[in-house]
Amino acid sequence: MNARVRRCLVSASLLALSAVSARAQKTPIQIAADLSDGSRKLYHAEIDLPVKPGPLTLTTPKWIPGNHRPTGPVDDITGVVFTADGKPLPWRRDDVDLYQFHVTIPKGVSTLHAHLDCIVTARVTAKMAVLEWEKLLLYPANTPVKDISIQPSVTVPKGWGIGTALTPIDSYDPQHPVGGTTKYAATTVEQLEDSPVITGEFFHEFPLAPEIKPAHFIDVVSDDAKDSQLRPTLLAEISNLVREADSLYASHHYNQYHFLLTLSDVAGGEGLEHGQSSDNGIGEKGFSDVKHQLAESDLLAHEFTHSWNGKYRRPFNLYQTDFEKAQQGSLLWVYEGGTQFLGNVLAARSGLKSQAQYRDLLALSAADLDNKTGREWRPTEDTAIAASILRGGDPTWSNWKRGQDYYQEGELFWLDADTLIRKNTHNARSLNDFWKIFLGKGGNTGPLILTYNREELVADLNQVMPYDWATFMHDRIDTINPRADLAGIEQGGYKLVYTDKPSASEKTMADNGGRRNRGLNVWYSLGLRISSEGVISDVRWNGPADKARLAPGMKLLGVNGTIYSNDALKEAVIKAKGASDPIHLVTQSDTFLGTADIAYHDGPRYPHLERVNGTPAYLDDVTKPLTTPQVVSEKDDSDGD
Repeated sequence: MNARVRRCLVSASLLALSAVSARAQKTPIQIAADLSDGSRKLYHAEIDLPVKPGPLTLTTPKWIPGNHRPTGPVDDITGVVFTADGKPLPWRRDDVDLYQFHVTIPKGVSTLHAHLDCIVTARVTAKMAVLEWEKLLLYPANTPVKDISIQPSVTVPKGWGIGTALTPIDSYDPQHPVGGTTKYAATTVEQLEDSPVITGEFFHEFPLAPEIKPAHFIDVVSDDAKDSQLRPTLLAEISNLVREADSLYASHHYNQYHFLLTLSDVAGGEGLEHGQSSDNGIGEKGFSDVKHQLAESDLLAHEFTHSWNGKYRRPFNLYQTDFEKAQQGSLLWVYEGGTQFLGNVLAARSGLKSQAQYRDLLALSAADLDNKTGREWRPTEDTAIAASILRGGDPTWSNWKRGQDYYQEGELFWLDADTLIRKNTHNARSLNDFWKIFLGKGGNTGPLILTYNREELVADLNQVMPYDWATFMHDRIDTINPRADLAGIEQGGYKLVYTDKPSASEKTMADNGGRRNRGLNVWYSLGLRISSEGVISDVRWNGPADKARLAPGMKLLGVNGTIYSNDALKEAVIKAKGASDPIHLVTQSDTFLGTADIAYHDGPRYPHLERVNGTPAYLDDVTKPLTTPQVVSEKDDSDGD
């Protein structure tokens, strides 16, 4: 397909989306969300829907964009009451699609009122609340959600601030929040579902990179007043992130962008992309200092990138016109894998982590994939196709089953492509050029969706460097590969090695917790993942522990004649190097005691990336900033540790 034809198709797609938006401007549904009862784990909604007499089918969302599986909380929606002219109307749930409600509208009725409640057990505390709209949405079924107009309002406790990408149409001032009810401009059901709300007593909104337009903000709520006062260093790095994304993608597909951040040990974690915002939830001290920040360093960059890769450019078979049809995940190695690559690269370019930390974390990811035995039977594409059944699955024997590997496998795939282009063009071109073409089609737009297929990826890559990209993709994504794609690392001037000491980054994360802390790391030696309580979470298929007949779920009670501790097992691995005796374990499985002898004598093994002298360091070029980063010293942070 030549460039002129592609431009015409892009223009036609954008015009079609604009026409759809214009058609959607009918009498809007009015939805009033009340989050003031969140501390009691309840949200409420009052919904007025324009209707005509006769049978009507309403629905709540089932397939939530970004979740890649049917996670709509229909089982938590309760207290459903329909009324017309103040009189209750009977309703019946559909026998097959349990997300649908059937109601008959009497003659002369033009507005149906619905009340519903939602039981909310996560992302809410006495000090904060998060609303992803599927918890309260109700709208006509079997209708494209981009065609359904809706106008929201949100009620929160007195004095609470609100963070959202929705456009307020009253006098709401984020710098002086008063709580109560805020009304927002009409949008569509598709866009409302894509516009979450965070609210809290300890709320702050910080502007970011003010010279970049449209405007960018980070909205923060926390359980403790001090935590929402983000460090100046962190704010400078997030502003750098905005500048780096602006330079890399050379386009915007939002009217303004809000990073929504919750800091709580109670509300739970989250990382969910949206077109004009992102819902990010971490522990209350997750950004408190540079040590805690490392484990979370790519979160904001990853979800921000999704505004381009995933929300605007979306796989043709993942995008559906409503939230009832199944989303097909075969291209998630682009949607999520490309974003995994870009999120880590942008985090390094903006200073959220250093280049050395980037390499350390890449080594951990690459080693994990290279030692994932499930790749002997399951190709990467199948982890994407099966995303809806792999997400949220039990971790038992997860290395043999494989999980959502399209994230990390995709990261290695795109790194391979990047360093290949750099190598073959002597660093004159790179994947940076591809992202500008692929993610910037149509130029600056509002929040739109433009789909793609594999053929377009091949065509766009060929604009950067002519190559057999179709075979490149097939060989790495569609076929069985017993070993991970380490070519990107090696073309980048490094190699994956194992030493007897963890990297500085691995040690930092182990010492400071965070979502990447997996307890004791003896995966590359004994082939075990063990929690801090001594419970085996996974066993590497065909590894030393597997051959000793250990299994996930077993609890370790003793090691070499002493009471078990993770430190004791770590010491046993060290002492076993070069010895003849096995490591002797006492185990508990269900209510039964047992023993196991692990014949392993090679000592501790921790992954690192080692520089290959005399080769171009393209991997370092990948993470070099495209802009001039603004730096604020940690010592200037008002609350720095």
